[in-house]
Amino acid sequence: MSKERPVIFDEDNPEWTAEDFARARPISDFPELAAAFPKTKVGRPRGSNKEQVSLRIDKDVLERFRAGGPGWQSRINEALRKSVA
Repeated sequence: MSKERPVIFDEDNPEWTAEDFARARPISDFPELAAAFPKTKVGRPRGSNKEQVSLRIDKDVLERFRAGGPGWQSRINEALRKSVA
């Protein structure tokens, strides 16, 4: 049994139709509007000493770190750092 959220209809913001998506244009077509949204850089800053790896971790261990909320990857890194010090 799944709990479905009720659909809320908003007259000011109706759900898009296939026709709406077909007419849609990228924000780059509107330079004045695009200027209102400053570009932000995403990702790790250059010069970082971090390296992305793939690592298998027991589910229960991973669940414990994730249960602490955002920053769980950094907490794993800190725990690993302490174990090799």
